[in-house]
Amino acid sequence: MNRRELLKYGVLGLVSNYGLSRLPAFAQSPFPQPRTLQVRRTDGLVEVQITAQQSHLILGGKPVWLMTYGGFPGPTLRVREGETVRLKFTNNLPEPTNLHLHGLHVPPSVDDSMALVQPGESRLYEFRIPKGSAGTYWYHPHVHGRVAAQLYAGLAGLLVVEGPLDALPELKEAEEYLLVLKDWVFSGDRIPAWTQMDWMNGREGSLLTVNGAVRPTLRAQKATLRLRLLNASNACYYRLALENQPLYLIATDGGFLEKPVELTELLLAPGERAEVLVRLSRPGTYRLQALPYDRGAMRMHGGMHSVMGDQGMGQGMGTMDHGGMGGMGDTGTMGSLMGMGATRLETLLTIVAPANPKPMPLPTSLAPIERLDPAKAAATRRLVLGERMMQAEFFINGRMFDPGRVDIQAKLGTIEVWELVNETEMDHPFHLHTYPFQVLSRDGQPAPYRAWKDTVNLRPNETVRIAVPLRDFGGITVYHCHIVEHEDRGMMGVLEVRP
Repeated sequence: MNRRELLKYGVLGLVSNYGLSRLPAFAQSPFPQPRTLQVRRTDGLVEVQITAQQSHLILGGKPVWLMTYGGFPGPTLRVREGETVRLKFTNNLPEPTNLHLHGLHVPPSVDDSMALVQPGESRLYEFRIPKGSAGTYWYHPHVHGRVAAQLYAGLAGLLVVEGPLDALPELKEAEEYLLVLKDWVFSGDRIPAWTQMDWMNGREGSLLTVNGAVRPTLRAQKATLRLRLLNASNACYYRLALENQPLYLIATDGGFLEKPVELTELLLAPGERAEVLVRLSRPGTYRLQALPYDRGAMRMHGGMHSVMGDQGMGQGMGTMDHGGMGGMGDTGTMGSLMGMGATRLETLLTIVAPANPKPMPLPTSLAPIERLDPAKAAATRRLVLGERMMQAEFFINGRMFDPGRVDIQAKLGTIEVWELVNETEMDHPFHLHTYPFQVLSRDGQPAPYRAWKDTVNLRPNETVRIAVPLRDFGGITVYHCHIVEHEDRGMMGVLEVRP
């Protein structure tokens, strides 16, 4: 049964066991800047340690058990272009895990998503930071079948690469803040088990946080702010806008743009990063808001009071819609839970401007970006994203992920054009490991500006063409949907790049 049939007949009656109360009101808290990882730096070599562990933290005023890298978010690793990093990763969890260096252009033999680190063991990740890669990246687990559970439980941290452009006066004089956006849901003090609806949609929670804080207040000392943004959620989209103030986009996943781009709003899909400048021209407060966004998720609405677990198919018949707003009543229906952060306006952060703000001018230019010529592509490939929604199975080109199968074999040193086709009725963020790419067009319309990306969102029934330069090193890597439940349930493929 496909999604349309499922909606037509309303055969699923699902309600989670963790959405039966309204979201409580929280007092605003001070803005918490993520701590910086302590490193040992000698002659271009950076030595650092990261440990995955179980953690007992306070979130939303309540004690909870999470998996973290020593707190949420994990400590920020700051490195410089050209440095060699020797990272010792230790797993103190009771289950296997690993580390994905999301967005970094490093050898697949280092950023190996199929290499497991067993409980109590360590693995050394040694790599060189490429020149020209200044930007905002992150690290998180990538154990197939357990990505959703481990990422949702708090295993995420930022990795910031600094370069010569950071010395530009318009950037150096800005006040920098790191914002890790993450949603949560709890059953008591634990992350609850995944329901069938979670696997179908990707899990979204009703508690939205910035660096683990609920609606914090940032008291700016300067009038120009540089915000490094990360969407570390499993499936929640953030359509961001700063109240009565434009955002100036200066960098995307793979680093700087050629010049700032003025935006009234910015959409961050799961896994995406962005850097923006904010120019506070008057005293007062500014709210960073998550605007409503319909990503096509299936939702419940109506007065459902039944409670079910993973096997409760058919208990409690309700009405299902596709991206519906849902009620916000005391009954705590699925409509008020699923995508709460995406289907109503939410304040994520309040910025308090200084008393006499005098913002810096914008930089007139940033980084030159190579123009990739699709006419010189060695191959053009078509990757079609599909689903069997009733079974919560997802695939690319009709095949679910098989780690022993190579789906694409390509030649090192070439450029390829990939046509990404979303034949489903839900957004899917497409992520490619190892090799940054450029978006060429959406449904035939050219991209508005050149940018290096590793994650691109596909709207329902949309076709996005990307240019992929396969440079510097070969090996085996992967591409997948970054709604990580869909990755765990099959929407992933294997790329092998050979000399």
